[in-house]
Amino acid sequence: MDVQLQELIDKIKKDGVASAQQEALAIKEAASKEAESIIAQAKEQAQGIIKDAKAETERMEKAGCDAIKQASRNLLLSFRDGISAQVRALVETQTNAALDKDLLAKLIPETVKAWVAKSESTELAVLLPENNLKELESAVAASLKEEMSKGLEIRPDKTLSAGFRIGLKDGSSYYDYSAEAVAELFAAYLNPKISGIMKEAAKE
Repeated sequence: MDVQLQELIDKIKKDGVASAQQEALAIKEAASKEAESIIAQAKEQAQGIIKDAKAETERMEKAGCDAIKQASRNLLLSFRDGISAQVRALVETQTNAALDKDLLAKLIPETVKAWVAKSESTELAVLLPENNLKELESAVAASLKEEMSKGLEIRPDKTLSAGFRIGLKDGSSYYDYSAEAVAELFAAYLNPKISGIMKEAAKE
């Protein structure tokens, strides 16, 4: 009886150990798989973080470069506009000085006669600056005596600081030789030149 009991005890021990070993092996395998899964997830997350960080770095770098480029463009445009404004002011000042009484005394009659010859219209008006109307009128009247006898009028224009305008009396057509208009023509020619010079300078 004791032998059978011992055999039963040995069998229970043996089965228990085997069962415990199998369970331990299963736990180990499960733990190993769990560890592999955790490591895989950690690697994936790390790669995602690295990828996001790289993308953010590139975005910030691009944004920084774009901001520098825009600031550079703004600076160049501001500088160009400043130079253009100074050139325009200089041109206008010089144009005002150039359109003196002697020049206008020659230019106005020639312009009027060229208009009359081309259009055969005598319904013309010459507009002069109000501040020196009498002086200019007396300077050109002798040369335009014939045209004035046919209806040419000489009128003051408060908007003129220098130069003159000539056109039909009804205002439907006219040529503008005011200081502002002449300066505008010169400035329009000079501005592209200034832009071109600045573009070349920017390249260098």
